[in-house]
Amino acid sequence: MVRTGFVFAREGVLSLIDPEPLPWPARVAVKIGRIFERKTDAASGIRLAKALGRLGPTYVKLGQFLATRPDVVGVALARDLETLQDRMAPFPQAEAEATVARALERPVREAYTTFGPAVAAASIAQVHRCDVATEDGPKTVAVKVLRPGVASLLRGDLVRFDYFARQAEARSAEARRLRFVETVDTLARSVTIEMDLRLEAAALSEMAANTKDDEGVHIPAVDWDRTAREVLTTEWITGVKLSDHAALTAQGIDVPKLGRTLMQTFLRHALRDGYFHADMHPGNLFVDAQGRIVFVDFGIMGRLGLKERRFLAEILYGFITRNYRRTAEVHFEAGYVPPHHSVESFAQAIRAIGEPIHNRKAEDISMAKLLTLLFEVTGLFDMRTRPELLLLQKTMVVVEGVARSLDPKLDMWTTAEPVVREWVERHLGPAGMIEGAAGNASELGKFLGQVPALLSRGVNVLDQLDAATRNGITLSPDTIAAIGAAEARRNRGTVFVLWVIAALLAIMVWWR
Repeated sequence: MVRTGFVFAREGVLSLIDPEPLPWPARVAVKIGRIFERKTDAASGIRLAKALGRLGPTYVKLGQFLATRPDVVGVALARDLETLQDRMAPFPQAEAEATVARALERPVREAYTTFGPAVAAASIAQVHRCDVATEDGPKTVAVKVLRPGVASLLRGDLVRFDYFARQAEARSAEARRLRFVETVDTLARSVTIEMDLRLEAAALSEMAANTKDDEGVHIPAVDWDRTAREVLTTEWITGVKLSDHAALTAQGIDVPKLGRTLMQTFLRHALRDGYFHADMHPGNLFVDAQGRIVFVDFGIMGRLGLKERRFLAEILYGFITRNYRRTAEVHFEAGYVPPHHSVESFAQAIRAIGEPIHNRKAEDISMAKLLTLLFEVTGLFDMRTRPELLLLQKTMVVVEGVARSLDPKLDMWTTAEPVVREWVERHLGPAGMIEGAAGNASELGKFLGQVPALLSRGVNVLDQLDAATRNGITLSPDTIAAIGAAEARRNRGTVFVLWVIAALLAIMVWWR
């Protein structure tokens, strides 16, 4: 914490803070911190980006998240933070080649005909443009290489976050409601997966299978022969970054439509597949020559079970149709709101959230105010953080931010309605009910098939119990020995206490 504060002070990040609303100890701390500020003409966002880069990959992830919400942090600050998405300083070429050779257990020149310099660098890894020899001739590939030592840096960050979370929960009821410790645990699991590029390759493969029939979406193919824990090789993608609006327009892309497509694609993956890309900042999204959205960097993925998908769909559909009563009921059914609260009161609270943003364009909605209201409502109704939904909630905020940057007039409810309605009709309508009944019948059939085995096991248990109790319960020699040792320890303690009491009584008599 001290190091974080010093780096922020040194890089001039404290200049972004308005000290007036702060309590006096915090105002004093900010003033003292600014004494250490490095003199520079750099913009405030550049200073923040530099500080986050110095602090390590976990802090960089925070900067990438903030960069997607210019409506919350300001346009200039968000634009400066975009440098954290894929324009960080690369590590040396020699280190990258050494990592590849060690991971693939063969010289780099045997695996690749050419191994180019880094073309993009982020907090966790960097990407090189390389060539491989195939039966059809040379082929260009993208090679992702983990930064040396990044795993230990992340572990250190997580240890510090875990300590902070435990201290906060020990002292604050609000921190316990927000479940800081479980939040850090969720982050730790996500980071552990991100550190193994073989798992990212598996995520690419699964997402490609899920979306093989989807129009307007492309997932790069994996080269499994050149993939290991620290190295991932995929097909090379030639495309335009989603953040380069001028290039997209020059390519003839309908940019506002692209924003709506992006939001619908995310919802389709989350609801239909229960598996979605959970790091959808513009540095990980491209548009190819066919106008398809291409996803890269599958290190962080989110999953939803069927139950969570149903709750999500019903909540979104309730907001879309303005059925706030049903939306409130779903929150109670899911256990998101404790049962001692009133459904009617909660419906009134979410109406206060939904009504101001209905039939409003994105440019007319203050996301900062909306998030503040959401946070206040969660506190008012004792809603605890749901770790299983953290990646979904974070990704929804990011996707909405990216989509509104492409289409400032985006109406999120109108955009989401076709996808959500399709899922609701498919799974909660008559066809879904028939499928559910068939699934329950199948489960019942499995249970009935296991009944004879269960009855047989029950008879065996009864026979063993009868044999054990027919002549009284017999204890094993080990059990008797353990009981004797415990009793001896207790007797020794009793004897010791009695001797102490006797000694005290003797002293009292002698003293008199």
